[in-house]
Amino acid sequence: MVSPTASDVHPTMGVKIFSAGVSACLADVITFPLDTAKVRLQIQGEGPSTIRYKGVLGTITTLAKTEGPVKLYSGLPAGLQRQISFASLRIGLYDTVQEFYTSENDNDVPCHLLSALIAGFCTTLLSSPVDVVKTRFINSAPGQYVSVPSCAMTMLNKEGPTAFFKGFVPSFLRLASWNVIMFVCFEQLKRELMKSRQPVDCAT
Repeated sequence: MVSPTASDVHPTMGVKIFSAGVSACLADVITFPLDTAKVRLQIQGEGPSTIRYKGVLGTITTLAKTEGPVKLYSGLPAGLQRQISFASLRIGLYDTVQEFYTSENDNDVPCHLLSALIAGFCTTLLSSPVDVVKTRFINSAPGQYVSVPSCAMTMLNKEGPTAFFKGFVPSFLRLASWNVIMFVCFEQLKRELMKSRQPVDCAT
């Protein structure tokens, strides 16, 4: 009896979520300066600051010169927390839900659509508090919050638990539509590509 190789062993939901979370965190660390630059460009003109940013690279360079390179990673802990709760659940849950509703020979679009919607709702529900805190912390005035936990505690004390779910509906609609388009297209493309790789039986 031949033992299954590592590629033959079906990964558990825990493995999927962990792998997706680690990959998302690594991507976030590498690309976080771009997120910081995006936020600065979006809020440019607000507040007392007279610094003008020009383009993404210009914003990154100006931030590094005027506030130090570390400023490019301001809010990174909140970003990593968001990725752990957001990307890992989105990918891990979709695959698991899709397997629950789909038999081995059943690969229809409604199943993928339903799986994407369920994964999108669960992910938005669980990650919304972290996402709101991350957005609030990154967009806060200098010195307004000491850290990410202090930002969360301030929100809880001043606005109550509902503050962590502000923008839930548009967040879910955006993520759900993104999930449906991305995962349904992914499944269909994968299916067609796998068909093209199957050997063609030739009549002898």
